[in-house]
Amino acid sequence: MMRHCLLLLLCGCLSLVQAQPRTDTLLKNMFDREATPLLRHMLQHPDSFRYQLIYTRIDRDANNQPHFTHYYLNVDGDQYFNPASTVKLPIALLALEKMRELKVRGLDGNTTMLTDSSGSGQLTVHTDSTAKSGLPSINHYIKRIFLISDNDAYNRLYEFVGQQSIHERLWKKGYKDVRIVRRFMPLSEEENRHTGAIRFVKNGKTLYSQPPAVSRLSYDYGRNIRIGAGYMDKNEHLVSEPMDFTKHNNLPLQCLQQMLQSVIFPQSVPAAQRFRITPQDYRFLYRYMSEYPSESTDPVYDTTEYFDSYTKFFLFKGAGRHIPSNIRVFNKTGWSYGFLTDAAYIVDFEHNIEFMLTGTVYVNRDGILNDDKYEYEGEGYPFFRDAGNIIYRYELQRQRAYQPDLKAFRIDYRQ
Repeated sequence: MMRHCLLLLLCGCLSLVQAQPRTDTLLKNMFDREATPLLRHMLQHPDSFRYQLIYTRIDRDANNQPHFTHYYLNVDGDQYFNPASTVKLPIALLALEKMRELKVRGLDGNTTMLTDSSGSGQLTVHTDSTAKSGLPSINHYIKRIFLISDNDAYNRLYEFVGQQSIHERLWKKGYKDVRIVRRFMPLSEEENRHTGAIRFVKNGKTLYSQPPAVSRLSYDYGRNIRIGAGYMDKNEHLVSEPMDFTKHNNLPLQCLQQMLQSVIFPQSVPAAQRFRITPQDYRFLYRYMSEYPSESTDPVYDTTEYFDSYTKFFLFKGAGRHIPSNIRVFNKTGWSYGFLTDAAYIVDFEHNIEFMLTGTVYVNRDGILNDDKYEYEGEGYPFFRDAGNIIYRYELQRQRAYQPDLKAFRIDYRQ
């Protein structure tokens, strides 16, 4: 089985170079034996459901240091899936990293961040109605990203980091195949390259002013990516040809898994591949990656819409809205165009187990994209629920040489 360090050394973008999808015996046998009828049906049709799954087993040594073994089910770095909101994970990390690197006295994640419009398609944002203060900030945007996967929050942090800086930073860390070139709003390719001016202010004083920027990078669009039998255009007219994803965002599953691991276990990746943030930032991220909307006091959410399992696909989405108090999920999900994706670190404090699951699936029976008719409820969420339960049961019974000390992930969400 391929160990973590070997994965990093062999793979330029932290992805697997392979001629065909990789499936490891452990997962194949486990799923053959325990899959529910629905999950079994989905597993038998990889071309239709385009599923991929990475299970990361974590074993602690005598010093509580984690060691990772990755197992793959139909994982193929060349099979495109739309990453949707999972791209918000690296953008949040890069925003914190850039803020720290500015080293401006008095500037931190809670400093008011004012966005100005400097060109076509840009917005002026000087307030945030979801914040108790009524003012936007990097930290509050990150809260919104992880609590309910807020699109506007992502857009503002995308603009702060800037399209060119996003890629220069990620490519330098080894994520060569990652491409994040779109905000979640109707903008052209050229408009997405441009970002407006941003100011950070405190007590009426401007601490830092960032001028408008434009990305001059060239991207590799050589691989033609078309999916489906048709799609609805912006005028809601059916176009009877596959939808073109060639210039959409791209975040291979292996890269997504590695980004999550680098946040949860930063010491497990080489220093050059870590996000350069502080211990305080990590604690902040752990809280809001795992907090439920019902526990949040700033922002406050309507929990009939944003229930506790709203962004928790593995184990819980589609299995009721309640999550047992002994389990916490530190994750980032995404859903769009029939694709569902989740990257999760799962902890059970009662049974003292931990593991990571990263997966994606495509559910679109009629083959028409952008029509909001996808089988999320009937097939997508059950895929994550059932696959997660199989791994969870395996973790409950497997023997460990050393029990993990998980106190680093115990958080008092009332504070």
